[in-house]
Amino acid sequence: MITLYTYYRSSSSYRVRLALNLKNLAYKIKPVHLLKDGGEQYKDEYRKMNAAGRIPLLEHIGYFVAQSMAIVEYLEENFPDKPLLPQNVVDRAYVRQLCEIVNSDIQPLQNLSVLKKLTTDHGFSEADKQAWCHHWISLGLESFEKLVQTKHGRFCFGDTPTAADCFLIPQVYNANRFAVDISQYPIISQINESFLEIEEAQMAHPDVQPDTPS
Repeated sequence: MITLYTYYRSSSSYRVRLALNLKNLAYKIKPVHLLKDGGEQYKDEYRKMNAAGRIPLLEHIGYFVAQSMAIVEYLEENFPDKPLLPQNVVDRAYVRQLCEIVNSDIQPLQNLSVLKKLTTDHGFSEADKQAWCHHWISLGLESFEKLVQTKHGRFCFGDTPTAADCFLIPQVYNANRFAVDISQYPIISQINESFLEIEEAQMAHPDVQPDTPS
């Protein structure tokens, strides 16, 4: 049994839900509310499993794996059917580069904890935070658009879903939240539309999770 500790709107959690669905793996969801009571991810009970107090967290056969990239790699190595990384070493590096544009260049700068810090310590208003996220998301998606044009098809790498799609689609979801005009990235827009048509993507969407507000 696989258990995923997740929050419906967390883009990092969204990535892992997509990976699990694409591999057709059964899993149980345990919601961790990032805002309730100061953040359930910081409670002692959760930090016994994940000292960093972050989500997502994957539990499998008694082991806990944190960080979305590490989780995706763990799933890839333990459940090689329906691979999320290409076989060729150069192509695998290409997919990982796309993942890291999102994972390292964009997501940390729009993270909830960063936005809270900007508000409490630097006096950012809601408009300031919106402009901050808009800037970093746009910059990252511009880089993604340039790289993905080399090998994309219906998805980021040809016509088969990979880990790159698992990272891109949640970032587009966040881009929409922060009013970034996705139409200025035509390849990303096309990939996002194509990916959201498949059942695995629809099942992972933030709007249909057990902890999604009614």
